[in-house]
Amino acid sequence: MNFTVEIEQEDDGRWIAEVLELPGALAYGHTPEEAQAKVQALALRIIADRLDHAEAGPDLLSISFAAA
Repeated sequence: MNFTVEIEQEDDGRWIAEVLELPGALAYGHTPEEAQAKVQALALRIIADRLDHAEAGPDLLSISFAAA
């Protein structure tokens, strides 16, 4: 499954990254790269939790991220 990461700069200068296919998967960073790395790690934890609880389909067995 492919995940899209959208990154934007907030008014206060922080960067926020969101995985569009995983509602609530948001992370802040001081740089776009830091925000992206944090949200990818969060997404992997969410996916691992879903797999652990048998809530994920077979499409989550192959994962990639793309910047929006």
